[in-house]
Amino acid sequence: MADNSKLGFATRSIHAGAEPDPATGARSVPITQATAFVFKDADHAAALFSLEESGFIYSRLTNPTVSVFQERVASLEGGVGATCTASGHSAQLLALFALMEPGDDFVASNKLYGGSITQFGHTFKKFGWKVIFVDPIDPENFRKAVTPNTKAMFTESLANPGGVVCDIEKIAEIAHEAGVPLIVDNTLPSPALCRPFEFGADIVVHSTTKFISGHGNAMGGAVIDSGNFDWAQNDKFKGLAGSCGAYHGLNFHEKFGPMAFTMYGHAVGLRDLGPTMSPMNAYLSLTGAETLSLRMKKHADNALEVAKWLTTHSQVEWVSYAGLTDSPFYELARKYCPDGAGAVFTFGVKGGYKAGVKIVERCELFSHLANIGDTRSLITHPSSTTHRQLSEQQQISAGAGPEVVRLSIGLEDVEDIISDLDQALRA
Repeated sequence: MADNSKLGFATRSIHAGAEPDPATGARSVPITQATAFVFKDADHAAALFSLEESGFIYSRLTNPTVSVFQERVASLEGGVGATCTASGHSAQLLALFALMEPGDDFVASNKLYGGSITQFGHTFKKFGWKVIFVDPIDPENFRKAVTPNTKAMFTESLANPGGVVCDIEKIAEIAHEAGVPLIVDNTLPSPALCRPFEFGADIVVHSTTKFISGHGNAMGGAVIDSGNFDWAQNDKFKGLAGSCGAYHGLNFHEKFGPMAFTMYGHAVGLRDLGPTMSPMNAYLSLTGAETLSLRMKKHADNALEVAKWLTTHSQVEWVSYAGLTDSPFYELARKYCPDGAGAVFTFGVKGGYKAGVKIVERCELFSHLANIGDTRSLITHPSSTTHRQLSEQQQISAGAGPEVVRLSIGLEDVEDIISDLDQALRA
């Protein structure tokens, strides 16, 4: 089933990239727990190492199980190729590594997961990369922030934790006017609910740890390329459209065309930075991806019911969920996530920081942990956990102020989810 582009989403989530194992006939994708692969002869080895032939060399670069998962996520997002990594954070690193040089900058939404704000604003400084944070609610802020050294724009399709829906299409237009790609973190809605490439995004990143894997048992990340960005349109992307010294002057854009970014991610990114996805995690993520469309529908349905109920509770000051008709992001959610606004949202509890901490401690069905996208309902207090490293003003800007509680609504019966929240709020 090499060409699956005409198949439906649910069919591709089960079949894309996979065939029965030719050696055994196994229908489930085998876990190829091998570090290295035997070459046919010296010429075969040389062709693989010079990128003249595709194949398996060493599992830091390519692995049969991981390769199937890469084809799966690329198909679900509508991209030409993908590079899977050990985590969502390493996926962000790899996506920018292909574009950035010391002294370059990129423009990013300030409505991001707290760990991403820290990674961008602090750790990436060690590479000589600068981030310019802007409020994404007005897309023109991206345009105003562009400098001669800007190499990319970055946003989340649904912001974690605040539930802000970015106007992907407008931000993409601004990025393209500046001659740079738009990178969209599509973790929260997943491709089952939102497909950024259809609105002009160029690169999508995921923490596959979350909804794509879906069961809280496998770490992973993915970088997916649309294949639509012209890396040779200007002189900004010499790593992709210039001479690569690591491969005797190879020009990835000329050699691989639409696959240039993905090939660079493997041949340089994984080779030299090494954030490789394990075969076991790829296998578990493939298993999760098979039910993605079913799970996301249930996640979104449950989340909407819980959000509606919270708006009526006396201990709740506000609810930020783009699926609610009075949300300022409702119309954008209908455009970009027509089948549901995802499972993650926040609410403000009366009593501020202390009340938020007490609620997460009193929940019984909800698990208090730093993750989202599990089959189980999860709860956390961002300002004391995921966004703790940020200043109070940064927390508020990111939608993670002291009164904020974040929910990741699972697949349990919605009546049980509501009951658990009710007893915690009443207590």
